[in-house]
Amino acid sequence: MGYLTTAGYDLAGIMATDPWQPASGSLALGALETRAIPVDLSSTSYRTLYRVVLGAVTPGDMLRIDADARVTNDCGYTIGVGWHLWMYDYNNPLKTNGPWWRISHLMGDNVDRTRHHMPLHISTLYRMPDDWPAGHRPVIVLRADAHSTAWQSGDTLTVDAGYGQLIVEHYKPTI
Repeated sequence: MGYLTTAGYDLAGIMATDPWQPASGSLALGALETRAIPVDLSSTSYRTLYRVVLGAVTPGDMLRIDADARVTNDCGYTIGVGWHLWMYDYNNPLKTNGPWWRISHLMGDNVDRTRHHMPLHISTLYRMPDDWPAGHRPVIVLRADAHSTAWQSGDTLTVDAGYGQLIVEHYKPTI
């Protein structure tokens, strides 16, 4: 079993293949990008909550991603929330209009009047694909959407400042 090492702690058992070690400058933090998610009937009105532009990576590099956010429901009815991690290529001239890849599982839960505040957490360990262009910079994004059958035009779910973060650790193979 391989081990990952970062400053101050060991991560055991994340990869069961080759050992990895952190690259220098391996930590990047993202800032909150939106304070509101529109509520609608569909689950396709994603909003970017956090975004991190990484330095150059190569095929086979590993990304360990942890993301947190918190939303508040002041609408008075139950709202479904979905959240997930995505990636696009910063070096692609189309930037956000170019291809995106979902790199995590889908998460979802309901926030009602009683619950009012709901934390969102997601993490993943992602291996850069073999066809990733060496030296290109990935952009990691935490996205979320809000939907309800009771929605009314103009309703929004609040994304709370000070309750979230997106942390990406970049690991390179030792061999």
